Amino acid sequence: MNKLFHQFREKISKMEVRYVRYLYNDIVWTDRLIALKGARGVGKTTLLYQHIKLNRALNDETLYVSLDDLYFQANTLVDMAEEFHLNGGKYLYLDEVHKYPNWSIEIKNLYDRYDDLHIVFTSSSLLEIYKGDADLSRRAVTYNLQGLSFREYLALQDVLDIPSFRLPDLLENHLAIAEKICSETKIIPHFRKYLESGYYPFYLEGETSYYGKIKSVINLTIESDIPSVFSTEFRTLQKIKKLLYVVATSLPYIPNIAKLSESLETTSRNSTLQYLDYLEKASMTKSLKTNAKGNNYLAKPDKIYLENTNMVYAIGDDRGNEGNIRETFFFNQLAAKNEVKTSKVSDFLVNEKYTFEVGGKGKTTTQIKEIDNAYIAADNIEIGFRNKIPLWLFGFLY
Repeated sequence: MNKLFHQFREKISKMEVRYVRYLYNDIVWTDRLIALKGARGVGKTTLLYQHIKLNRALNDETLYVSLDDLYFQANTLVDMAEEFHLNGGKYLYLDEVHKYPNWSIEIKNLYDRYDDLHIVFTSSSLLEIYKGDADLSRRAVTYNLQGLSFREYLALQDVLDIPSFRLPDLLENHLAIAEKICSETKIIPHFRKYLESGYYPFYLEGETSYYGKIKSVINLTIESDIPSVFSTEFRTLQKIKKLLYVVATSLPYIPNIAKLSESLETTSRNSTLQYLDYLEKASMTKSLKTNAKGNNYLAKPDKIYLENTNMVYAIGDDRGNEGNIRETFFFNQLAAKNEVKTSKVSDFLVNEKYTFEVGGKGKTTTQIKEIDNAYIAADNIEIGFRNKIPLWLFGFLY
């Protein structure tokens, strides 16, 4: 136990709090059980450390541990937490819970046993808290952390730091918002840089190794995170890797499940759809469907995109396809806090109300001129006009 405290305090002493992520102020930290989900590399651990450094005294009341620590090869989470609580512990932060076999039942036991113990745990975006050995969905409040928005990227670069906007406010006031931002910085070069290498916070560690780290994130997610949450064989993981490559080199990908199953040497249509579902839950891809709600993986998506534009530049052969880059950015940024699904007449339907066509600066409103609440998200413009809005501005929604 002393070693765990020592490791925790040594790590947190090096943590900076110059900038905290968008989700920080959305979380109700006083809740007794909080689940923080997200893809590898988006900053879940950093968010925990920042919260601790800003709000908790570094005494016996607070402890952070990663459940993939070798300590848990010989000790249980329950035993560790029992000793922690016995010695005055109140705030327990658990990282990488999906790496611990009995995570759900032991966390449930701790929650039910100690009324004054507050637990925050992080996990892979794959984790479904209602599907463990114990259903935590009625106990835990779940939050999902996404990669950096364009707004956050600018703040981290010390270019511009302004609050995010709700979608209705942005649509109504886009002209004034864009004019103010463009009066303070030349926005288009920053936007181009963000699309290539600004989504994952580890871009701050150096550009030369950035794409290599993205590929490592992908490999670790498929080879380690997926089998830690779902029972998958090595052969299945190889098929999932091949599937991701097929999607990455054919973007946006319009799936033909029969042909896809044949190329994966999978006779079952449902298996192929299951593999696609794994990739989406792992935040490797994003599926555009007619119905964006629900968890029915058997509903075939209309289109499949990579999760973010940086992944396109890291692993796709499509980096010259500006149309795909634009749509991937728009889908990624809107979906963080809005419901995005297929539009019958345009590219995207958002919140069952707003229709969007995404294109270059010459994109006209011809296709959507008869539709209410319809907008053009136009690339390569600094400031819009009427229902034509700069594409980059949709990076200010979170």
